[in-house]
Amino acid sequence: MAYRPPYIDERSITIEGPHPASLETAEFLAQCEITTGRVSGPGGQHRNRVDTAVRIRHMPTEIEATATERRSQAQNRHVGIFRLRLKLACKVRTITNRDRHQVSELWARRRQGEKMPVNPEHEDYPALLAEALDVVVARRYDVAGAAGLLGITMSQLTRLIRHERHAFARINEGREAIGLTKLKS
Repeated sequence: MAYRPPYIDERSITIEGPHPASLETAEFLAQCEITTGRVSGPGGQHRNRVDTAVRIRHMPTEIEATATERRSQAQNRHVGIFRLRLKLACKVRTITNRDRHQVSELWARRRQGEKMPVNPEHEDYPALLAEALDVVVARRYDVAGAAGLLGITMSQLTRLIRHERHAFARINEGREAIGLTKLKS
């Protein structure tokens, strides 16, 4: 079988692996800039007088996320990190082999047979989503082929992606751009 290079979507930011959404927290935060501040609005005097708002920017990609809804800076920091990981999972692609992708240790550990049970609010979700999207894009939006490489069913892969509406929209935009039908929502 002849080598076929992975498909590169020009609308995504493409980097060398590992994917930033899959990094350990300390390693991930070393690549980020965190700023705090105040916001107005509901939440009472505490929110208006204390720097509880958090903005986190991933410096290599310039992608950022904010969290302001909690009254605690620590809680906002946790929420902001999760949001940034989700944004990175949707917008950043790492290059993988389109025909012989080796699943990550996390993917292998979380997979149960041909199923991938994961709550979209679980801390592992952004890393799993990033790996799934990397393989789908590398296979030129062939979701069935990507599911086979990842060892899960196509419906399980579609469900994993569908949990994050921005990721699902990006996949459908990519499929439509190359003449494939959209996935059903």
